[in-house]
Amino acid sequence: MLRSAALTLIALVLPAAALAQDDAPSTTRGKDEVVREVNRGLFLKADIGSTLWLNTHGRVRANGGPLLSGVVASTIGVGQEFVDRERFSVAWEVDFYQGLFNGPRPEELAAIGPFIQGDVHMFGGLGQIEMSTYVTRRLGLGVAAGGGVIAMPLLMEPNQYQEAIVSQWGGQEASLNAGPLPTVMGTPTLEYYTKLSHFSLGLDVPIMYVIGFDLGISPFGYLKYTF
Repeated sequence: MLRSAALTLIALVLPAAALAQDDAPSTTRGKDEVVREVNRGLFLKADIGSTLWLNTHGRVRANGGPLLSGVVASTIGVGQEFVDRERFSVAWEVDFYQGLFNGPRPEELAAIGPFIQGDVHMFGGLGQIEMSTYVTRRLGLGVAAGGGVIAMPLLMEPNQYQEAIVSQWGGQEASLNAGPLPTVMGTPTLEYYTKLSHFSLGLDVPIMYVIGFDLGISPFGYLKYTF
């Protein structure tokens, strides 16, 4: 008798419990749910490396070396993928560029001519459109193209610059400090989406031509956060 009552109670309770479970919100992913392993969209990006100027202007230091040798260069930017497919994406990106470079010594400037002031701190605003294809879910290869402007402000005290440098050139000033120079660029890219959500690592190699100055190559490693 007691056993029959217990079996009857179980038979009544189990369907009710199953129905309640179906009505409750699910707290786990179903086996058929697609879980995306990478995030694409609005992002912040920071690059660091240096720029190698190829001396296409033909002017060299007294020892035959290039006018500028790289110390450090970096960019910080914002962008967004506006085409987002499983194996292809297109993004816009806007960057602020800056770089520090060692230049010729003051005693070398007269022989070089009215071209550069010596050590240089470059600033620039650059924009690109980038297209990537994904060879695996986490690894992307791409290319970007764009342009902007780069400026090289005077670092010396203006009066000292006029007296000690410009006077040696017959009243002519360094042409690179006259104002922002137009710049065009192309960039091979590599990106790896880490297993740390929203973060990716990569390599950019911008090839920049600063019109009126030089052609440069900038190997950059970067960290990117996608919202």
